[in-house]
Amino acid sequence: MTRRLNVQRVILVLGVVVLGLGALSLWAVSRGELAFQEVPATERAVRQVREQMGTTGEIRYVEAGERRAACGYAGRRGQEQAVAFVSRPNRILFSDDPLPGEFREMQARFCPTFLVSPGPTS
Repeated sequence: MTRRLNVQRVILVLGVVVLGLGALSLWAVSRGELAFQEVPATERAVRQVREQMGTTGEIRYVEAGERRAACGYAGRRGQEQAVAFVSRPNRILFSDDPLPGEFREMQARFCPTFLVSPGPTS
């Protein structure tokens, strides 16, 4: 015994499902649980540095860049060497990466006042 699919009934069921999901979404947003909370650039940079350098990775200096970017120096705990970085919400680039041109371009676009390396001292 086969039943024919009634288009009007399918539309009715889908309409009820959409209204139910809309009501559920509105309830969740009004409670504030699903609201998007942007992580500050400094905290995001710390997380990205640790993901790339390991748990000993630390930020030595950081400053806010343009359009949610953060620029600074990072290194490994217990080591003197530090590298410059540019942190964006979904990406971090270091000055010693194999893409130096891309790093310089990101640094010029998002952190134009940030110095990559200090000039010679007299």
